[in-house]
Amino acid sequence: MHPTAVQPRPAPLAGGRRFPRAWKQGTLWTFLTLYAMLTLYPLFWLVISSFKSNAEFFNRPFALPSSWQFTNFVTAWQSSKMGLAFFNSIIVSGASLVLTLFVTSLAAYVLARLPFRFKGAVLTFFVIGMLIPIHSTLVPLFILMKQIGLLNSYWALILPYTAFALPTAIFVLTAYLSSVPKEIEEAAYIDGTGLWGVFWRIMLPISLPALSTVIILSFLHFWNDFSFALVFISKSTLKTLPLAIANFADGYQTDYGLTLAAMTMAILPTIGVYLAFQEQVMKGMTAGAVKG
Repeated sequence: MHPTAVQPRPAPLAGGRRFPRAWKQGTLWTFLTLYAMLTLYPLFWLVISSFKSNAEFFNRPFALPSSWQFTNFVTAWQSSKMGLAFFNSIIVSGASLVLTLFVTSLAAYVLARLPFRFKGAVLTFFVIGMLIPIHSTLVPLFILMKQIGLLNSYWALILPYTAFALPTAIFVLTAYLSSVPKEIEEAAYIDGTGLWGVFWRIMLPISLPALSTVIILSFLHFWNDFSFALVFISKSTLKTLPLAIANFADGYQTDYGLTLAAMTMAILPTIGVYLAFQEQVMKGMTAGAVKG
């Protein structure tokens, strides 16, 4: 018998398939880099413009400041009482966010995990709430707030913020919890965990990526809202940050240096919230991409 001859492997093609693949990756990364630069440029322009004087803002709108006006931030903070406005925005946004997460987590858990009659109708009710234009309710809400005596109070903003954030938040969290395997709950029930234990110890930690998405979207809306605060709040001691920034513009002129400095300080909390929760959002997006 003759030993089996070992067939030689074909030599790989030198650069045959690597070049098209490298070209595609290079094109993709170039496109993503340009897109990132275009997206971040407005933020960069805002920051550098906040250090300019009003005259330099008009004469050199896209250039770096010739002399950096750090006093813009001090003047903007003191002249518009931004410290008090920051405090009011933190109170309103924080309370609205806590209330939104509490109601959303309970409602989404019931809709996603517990069988009951008319579940589809209830979920449809919340989905329809996403279609209601928010600003079309300003006049009815103003009349309602006046009748129940909630105008010029934190609750005049907290309750509408929470109500309009619930439909989107419940939709996102319900869709996420519906994808969780039921075997996890069954194993917890076998171990003696009750319904509340499953909710607090298992479902809430699992739904952290979806909750992070809700936190980012809701906080951005609460923090940046202008129309509700303008209509429902008239006391200067209760004005939120968007109203304080609007004080820099009147019917005659606008001090753009102070306005942009105030806006730069105002966006810092939103950037901090995004950076704090963006990792969980990315984990949720890639959770099903890898098996094993």
